[in-house]
Amino acid sequence: MLDDLLGRTELKERIAELETANDRLEQQLAAEQERRADAVTDRQHAQERVNQLEDKVTELQDRVERLQAEEPTVSFRTEATLRGDRLAEILDRLAAVETEPEGVLTAYVADGHDVPQTVRDGFGDRAPLVSRATPCLAVTDDAGLFGACLSVPAPPEPFATWDNQVTVDRAWFQPSGRFTLALVRSDLFAMGEYDGRERTAFHGFDSDLKSQHSKGGFSQGRFERLRDEQIDTHIDRCRHALTERTTDRLIVVGEQTVLDAFADIADVTATVSATGKPEPALEDAFTQLWTVQLRTL
Repeated sequence: MLDDLLGRTELKERIAELETANDRLEQQLAAEQERRADAVTDRQHAQERVNQLEDKVTELQDRVERLQAEEPTVSFRTEATLRGDRLAEILDRLAAVETEPEGVLTAYVADGHDVPQTVRDGFGDRAPLVSRATPCLAVTDDAGLFGACLSVPAPPEPFATWDNQVTVDRAWFQPSGRFTLALVRSDLFAMGEYDGRERTAFHGFDSDLKSQHSKGGFSQGRFERLRDEQIDTHIDRCRHALTERTTDRLIVVGEQTVLDAFADIADVTATVSATGKPEPALEDAFTQLWTVQLRTL
């Protein structure tokens, strides 16, 4: 009762509350210190793992650099553009090569990502150059005395064969026989009928094509639809013109964006950059088509 009168009871209760709170705080502090200790340990372990991984990366980078330094660098020995008499001379040289049976490898490789194992084995460490030169006719011998890749204007089906001479058909590289060459762009058509290098007939025309969208008038979307419709109409007109040709063999060249529309009727398709009026553009296309790139290995 005396404690109550003096107010000590209330003070004792407050002291007890504070001591309890203090105990709680000390427990929390101890838990936090323990957590921090665990976190420091985890961080140290993580840092050790990072250091190990960095050491491994450095080791692998060093290994790659050593391998690259040891790997021989291969490149084409020479590169040349062939046409006309010079092309005929090179084809004569290829045709003159003779060896023992199965001494010469000839292959037409259309896709650099699908080089036949026969070609890889035949060219050895030079095989990556064949892949880079594709599509091409690749030639080498079993002694590694020579190696060459030639672009092919009128390519055959892919093949790879060992023989005693180079397998080559001049019709792959030079205009021969009767054929039709058509140049097709989104706004131009030119068709010539040929007997070898001699043009015996010509037909060509231009088509109006919207070239740009003005700020006023049509929306961009409508402009593009109209332009696509114009191109479709032009292609239909070109296909109809091709039905008037008198040769069976058809080669279509021009813009890559329109060539797919003629893949079902053309024996050969190829991209060329010929532009201008129909007739001179066709002459330019003819020259570009029958130009061969020679790369020696």
